[in-house]
Parts: sequence; C-alpha cells; structure tokens
Amino acid sequence: MGLFNWFTQEIAIDLGTANTLIIHNDEVVVNEPSIVALNRNNPKEVLAVGKRALMMHEKTHESIKTIRPLKDGVIADFNAAELMLREMIKLVYPKKPLFPPSWRMMICIPSSITEVEKRAVRDSAEQAGAKEVYLIHEPMAAALGIGIDVEEPVGNMIIDIGGGTTGITVIALAGIVCDQSIRIAGDEFTADIMEALRRYHSLLIGERTAEQIKIQIGAAMKDLENPPDDIPVNGRDLVTGIPKQIMVGFQEIAEALDKSIFKIEEAILKALEQTPPELAADIYRRGLYLTGGGALLKGLDRRLSQKIKLPVHVADDPLKSVVRGTGLALKNYERYPFVMR
Repeated sequence: MGLFNWFTQEIAIDLGTANTLIIHNDEVVVNEPSIVALNRNNPKEVLAVGKRALMMHEKTHESIKTIRPLKDGVIADFNAAELMLREMIKLVYPKKPLFPPSWRMMICIPSSITEVEKRAVRDSAEQAGAKEVYLIHEPMAAALGIGIDVEEPVGNMIIDIGGGTTGITVIALAGIVCDQSIRIAGDEFTADIMEALRRYHSLLIGERTAEQIKIQIGAAMKDLENPPDDIPVNGRDLVTGIPKQIMVGFQEIAEALDKSIFKIEEAILKALEQTPPELAADIYRRGLYLTGGGALLKGLDRRLSQKIKLPVHVADDPLKSVVRGTGLALKNYERYPFVMR
C-alpha cells in the first residue's frame, strides 16, 4: 500500500468557467484563466494555456484559435477541456518527474449539472490522466472552504457567484436542502459592460478590456464608501472606425450591471421562499455567505444586505474558497457522504 501511495498524488481542481485552480499538498499551485490556444491546422496541438492563452485571446490570426472550453459552468468543448486540463496538471510539476504519478482527483461541479455534463467532466479528467475521480458540488466545497461545519444540523445559505453561473444553495446536515442556479454571473457582467459602452459612448471594446474594467471599477451600487477613480478605456469608435480613449467611472458601471444584479437578488429571494422554516430561522441568525469571483464586486454585500434585510458575509478569499474546500473534502473523502465516486 505504501508503494501505491508513493506513486498516487492527490489534486483538487476547481474547474471554473473563468479560472481553473489546482491544490496539491495544501497549496494552490495553479491559478490560471480557463482558456487554451490551439493550432487550427492541428487541433491536438496546444500552443498556450492559462494566462499566456488569455494574452492571445481576441488577437489571433487564422492559424491560431483561443477557446474557453467551459460555458455556464459546464464543459462546452470536450476536446479543448481535456487538452487544457492535461496542460494545467503538467504545471503542478514544472520539472518532469522520473515516474509520472497516478492522480487521485477531486473536481467540483455546479449543483444544477445534468448526468451527461457530469460524465463529460469525469471523462475529461480520466483522459487527462486521472486514475480515480471524485466529484463534489460547488456549494458544499465553498462551505467547507469558508470554514463552515457542514455536518451540523444548522442551515447555511451559500451564494457562489462564479464566471458562468450563480448558485444559491441552502445546506444542512452535509446535504443540499434547496438550490437555485441562474446563468447570470461574471461573464454576464462583462457582456453588460461591453453593451453599455457600445450604447452610450459608441465605443467597441473586447472581452478582455471589459473584464479589466469590471475588476478595477466594477460596482453594485452608485454610492460607495471609498469610490475608485475613473479609468481610461481604449477601443474602436463605432461612428468613425478610429481607435479612441474615454474615461469611465464606477457609477456608469454600476448602472450597467444593475439589471443582472437585480436578477441575482430575485433568485436569492426565491431560494429563501423555498427554505423550510427551521432552516430559515438559522439563516436569519447567521446571515448569507458570499463566495466566488463575483463576491469581489464593490458594494455587492451592502446592496444584497439592504434588499434582503439580512447580514451578508463575504468569504476571506472568495476566489479560492471553493478549491480550498475541494482540497479538504479530498483529504476526508471517505468521511463525507456528499462526495460522488
């Protein structure tokens, strides 16, 4: 058994629409955007993955294509997902080991995933070199990562705003009690920003620029306690076709994101309506937990708190809480009943 363990390495993977994170030996060893650049003439040839592929995104010529293999939290391009996973796993050991280890992997999946989509994740992991594959639902992983004791008979509401989906989940006794998932999250926010600049400034910008605007001055409210400064944005003028620069402030972005955030608020209220009364009492005492990249939007916790009239807590490191929880579940995979084999 000792020899088998020597060759078996454990990795926990958060395969996200926007970012892929891998934990190995309790450390986040890979934190890269979920994107891969392939050679068009030979689709099996990977030219770049992660940050390097993102730098190529929307700047490629005819013999290179960049693909984001995941859409709305699930695998949309099977071939690209497998190639991306394989390259990301190689990053765990930058120097090639003498004996390649056999991997025991745990991957987190959205709670609204279908059996077919689940199978696609499992197959991709096996093709990328996994000997054993375990799956865990994202809200359970997020709760573990935040530090919640998921096995106690107390209700907790986790709101995970990722790249493709927002999952609103009530968990108790190591299981999911009720679950709302909407396909409005980081990607939708990025699209809203692109649309707003096109409509109000006749400025055409790319996905990467919109993403940067969201990270730097993305806000959920127009009155922030310490507002960020306006930032310059470059793009193409739709009227003249000439590149130009404009200054954009956070209030304009808050207005652009308002509709999407309103839909998230509606989904949270709907999930609260479905919550059994005893668990609702626990949530009233404990409040809501925000995690995922979308939780970093300035003023989002305050806006949700005002709307729902409950305390809203943002996780310490919302981007990494899901992968941390996946790592903890992998260590105790025999103990937790919610781990899928």
